[in-house]
Amino acid sequence: MLRWLDERLGIADWARSGLRKIFPDHWSFLLGEVALFCLVVLVLTGVFLTLFYVPDATPVTYEGSYLPLQGQEVSAAYRSVLDLSFDVQAGLVMRQVHHWAALVFVAAIVVHLLRVFFTGAFRRPREINWLVGIGLLLLALGMGITGYSLPDDLLSGTGLRIIYSAAISIPLVGPYIAFLLFGGEFPTATIVSRLFVFHVMLLPALLLGGVAVHLAILWRQKHTQFPGPGHTEHNVVGKSFWPSQVFKSTGLMLLVAAVLALMGGLVQINPIWSYGPFIPTTVSAPAQPDWYVGWLDGSLRLFPPVEFTVLGITVPAPFIPGVLLPGLAFTIMTLWPFIEQRFVTRDTRFHELLDRPWDNPFRTALGVAALLVFVIATLAAGNDVAAIIFNIPVEVMTDVLRILIFVVPLIGFALTWRVMHELRRDDRVGPARPPVVRLRRTPDGGFEEIEASD
Repeated sequence: MLRWLDERLGIADWARSGLRKIFPDHWSFLLGEVALFCLVVLVLTGVFLTLFYVPDATPVTYEGSYLPLQGQEVSAAYRSVLDLSFDVQAGLVMRQVHHWAALVFVAAIVVHLLRVFFTGAFRRPREINWLVGIGLLLLALGMGITGYSLPDDLLSGTGLRIIYSAAISIPLVGPYIAFLLFGGEFPTATIVSRLFVFHVMLLPALLLGGVAVHLAILWRQKHTQFPGPGHTEHNVVGKSFWPSQVFKSTGLMLLVAAVLALMGGLVQINPIWSYGPFIPTTVSAPAQPDWYVGWLDGSLRLFPPVEFTVLGITVPAPFIPGVLLPGLAFTIMTLWPFIEQRFVTRDTRFHELLDRPWDNPFRTALGVAALLVFVIATLAAGNDVAAIIFNIPVEVMTDVLRILIFVVPLIGFALTWRVMHELRRDDRVGPARPPVVRLRRTPDGGFEEIEASD
């Protein structure tokens, strides 16, 4: 059969060269594979959940196994998720594995992008794959937001209300965009079905296509590698795809699936029965989104309620923290390979060897500062919870975080800059070599060590 296929397709030479492809042997190169394997778990568990989920916001009466909600009016979508959690065998485990896999999936993409950023793996000729990676991150965020909102519970409904408010805050076109996405003024009866189409059809197709393009470019170009003995700009030192990398990746895939299954079975997440069905006149408190959009919620909480008018057009308060600043941040992140090449390093050479973080102190310090802004904004999404825990007014907590979001990144930038410069200096000087000693015969017949310079 293989010979028959090779005679018609000529796949033997291609397969032989592919199996011999060399992969660098370093743990950080497996971060992207963790994201890929999380996506596999997401697809498998998502297919199971789709068999029982009803994407319909029509009001129905709940008569299922969860006694506290029996007889209450809920949406058909919310009832289907409750039935999936309490009446479908292994349904709750699948829901929780799916949710945990989504959280780890986005986290793995972020950490992978950080590795690429801090090591300069985005430099020429890999700018295209950086752009594809940013696109995959945005698609993953879209997948997470749409999936998080499908249960139609009170917490996800609160998040949708925030998204709607940010959308209509865009000057001129905001109301039209919000109407197009939501099908009218929030809340609408069509939003659940539209989110379902995005979550199970449009976004997955784009995501899988983007992953295929990302892997194809990675396969076509040589792998980057860290500097080391025998590592040059013209070779790749490591292990072949078969059998070493295949067995390593297979073991990692099984390990990722096992950890996600363990988390889904033992660690509760998103108990929608505790939140209750979505009621437009009610907002749950405290309400925090998943971590990957917490920084957006925190930005809205920290930014002062400032509105201004330009040429007769009023710019609402949510526009700057909810649309403008995130858009600016993603634009800079997307264009960073070209910004660094043009304004920072002026380096247009091809690079196959990676930087160590201290090889480019400015890039590393800037990345640390940006991460600290992200962390402070994410913490701000829980300012009400922190105020309760520390028994201080939420207004005081918000003011403190408003100061920290400026001070902490500046301190982090300065410290990182200093440390990276010291590490680069030590790296260039090299480790101190021990003194060369020799033996000298003493007058009494013994021996003693002396430095060679004596």
